[in-house]
Amino acid sequence: MWDIDGNKNIDYVGSWGLAIIGHADEEVLAALAETMKKGTSFGAPCLLENVLAEMVIAAVPSIEMVRFVNSGTEACMGVLRLARAFTGKEKLIKFEGCFHGHADPFLVKAGSGVATLGLPDSPGGVPKAATFETLNAPFNNISAVENLFEMYKGEIAAIILEPVVGNSGFIVPKPDFLNAIRILCTQNGALLIFDEVMTGFRLSYGGAQEYFGITPDLTTLGKIMGGGLPVGAYGGRREIMEMLAPAGTIYQSGTLSGNPLAMTAGIHTLKRLQKPGTYEYLDKITGELVEGIVDAGKKAGHAICGGHISGMFGFFFTEGPVYNFGDAAKSDAAKFARFYRGMLEEGVYFAPSQFEAGFTSLAHTSEDIQKTIAAAEKVLRQI
Repeated sequence: MWDIDGNKNIDYVGSWGLAIIGHADEEVLAALAETMKKGTSFGAPCLLENVLAEMVIAAVPSIEMVRFVNSGTEACMGVLRLARAFTGKEKLIKFEGCFHGHADPFLVKAGSGVATLGLPDSPGGVPKAATFETLNAPFNNISAVENLFEMYKGEIAAIILEPVVGNSGFIVPKPDFLNAIRILCTQNGALLIFDEVMTGFRLSYGGAQEYFGITPDLTTLGKIMGGGLPVGAYGGRREIMEMLAPAGTIYQSGTLSGNPLAMTAGIHTLKRLQKPGTYEYLDKITGELVEGIVDAGKKAGHAICGGHISGMFGFFFTEGPVYNFGDAAKSDAAKFARFYRGMLEEGVYFAPSQFEAGFTSLAHTSEDIQKTIAAAEKVLRQI
């Protein structure tokens, strides 16, 4: 990636995870050029929506029907309204440091930019009433979730979570955490929502739910699914999704939802991801990257830990382990800032926050990885 001053950078942000096949892919650009000749938006369904919808349904284990929107935030807004309507309940459990877009109900102990900038819970402009029904628990803490179900018996509509947290840095679930959450939801008549805007089509072709073998009731998607154009989606069990208008009474709309350009880019990106060896390659280069950086950090005398799954990774300047946002917040953010600036001077672009995951792509080469590790060794000695 080149900046306006002509500096060349190896990019591990990848438009916050969506650029899994790299930037400005020739096949995607050619397909978009052909689609644009026919028009960019019609206010009516197009065949391309059906094609991408069928691909999503075939890929993601839990999705029987899908609705397209224009962003991950929209998807999370829609899925929350749907869950409340289906269950007849209003309370929502989310996890500290998980980010589900900037809609009012989710801005309580949220991750991503909220954590990075140190903004207060429910920042300015968010009425107290909008977050009144939002409950929080630490990620990877089953006891806390059990306590919330006990305290608010019969009142909780859903649990929403990032199955692998990417907005407090990279945090993986403990071995039985997701399964325990699945059981608690079933026992208490609540829906389980996986926010796979980040993990969808990245951890595996079927997302985190395929990778971990856990089936949620509803799923939100975005980023990769749009191939670089604005897109979001939510889907799940047919009986729940059929509550959406026009089949049901729960209304949601969007002028550009399912527009031909986003659908085209998504279709061609997903086709590329279906090729044999895709996720094995991502896992290989990402593993080499994280292992190299962590080893370099330890040799330079830093407290550092890290990990990866497929093409998603992260590291913290702390001994660890990091199981939740509270653990992540103990890491040395000031040291990360020095590391970030040093790496940028060496031509490597990481997310400018300790509280964001990193991403590799099929465009990254082994040479890119080795250059990055060499740069990290230099910077880690300097800081």
